[in-house]
Amino acid sequence: MKNKTVLNIFEWIEYYKRHFVNPEKYIPRMFYERIGYKLNLQNPKTFSEKLQWMKLYDHNPLYTTLVDKYEVKKYVANKIGSQYIIPTLEVWDNVVDIDFNSLPNQFVLKCTHDSGGLVICKDKSKLDIKKAKKILRKSMNRNFYYMGFEWPYKNVKPRIIAEKYMEDTKTKELRDYKFFCFNGEVKALFIATERQKEGEDVKFDFFDVDFNHLPFKQGHENARILPEKPLRFNDMKHLATILSKGLPQVRVDFYEVDGNIYFGEMTFFHHGGWTRFEPSEWDTIFGKWITLPIKESNH
Repeated sequence: MKNKTVLNIFEWIEYYKRHFVNPEKYIPRMFYERIGYKLNLQNPKTFSEKLQWMKLYDHNPLYTTLVDKYEVKKYVANKIGSQYIIPTLEVWDNVVDIDFNSLPNQFVLKCTHDSGGLVICKDKSKLDIKKAKKILRKSMNRNFYYMGFEWPYKNVKPRIIAEKYMEDTKTKELRDYKFFCFNGEVKALFIATERQKEGEDVKFDFFDVDFNHLPFKQGHENARILPEKPLRFNDMKHLATILSKGLPQVRVDFYEVDGNIYFGEMTFFHHGGWTRFEPSEWDTIFGKWITLPIKESNH
């Protein structure tokens, strides 16, 4: 173990949970604290409950591949085609191996095993390389599994990838469309906006499969001006259907850049299952869409 003085908060959380915390005890306690009602693992009904059940008892080895930001690209390309994949420029096992001189003027760096730890470079001449390395080292040194016991992340190999920088000409951002899928059927999606507006909190808006706005909130306010329907909306739905077939539930994210679709990521635990629906009836509605698989051990 490292000296106490150099451990950051994420490392302490991971160290503590790795050695002292039983997920079957921790998850129900945190669920009650965050969601506000007692977790029923014997007969889960709501979306939030079923996500916690899946953390503990649905350990399909495929999930590890699907949350690995490098390995999932091969899987997705095989399923729907390589034209939907954001090009990978380089991949490294360690931060010290990154050759910034070999990278183009614009690029994105991210870790394959983590959520967060993103470095976006729009102009290499202005990039603070020391700061970028610090962000990536923190990400490389943590196992995201121990943040909320999302099992798919437990055994992902930590690596760093450089990707092509992407930006839509009209919106001047990389807006993603997050589709909630249940065994090959898209039921809803959400769009996050105003993420890059200084002084503004991110806005979340949920829509049904016909792009009708849904009357609930989750963690953030709705946007004052609703986001427009993407040009390739129906194509995205079709691709999400293909990628989610055979999976009890997964969120499939796509970007639309100048009329082209690009795969973003697959997420099995939307906000970790820790964020309340307002009104709460939508927690039950989403929960009805999940048919849980056969129970497995949490080990």
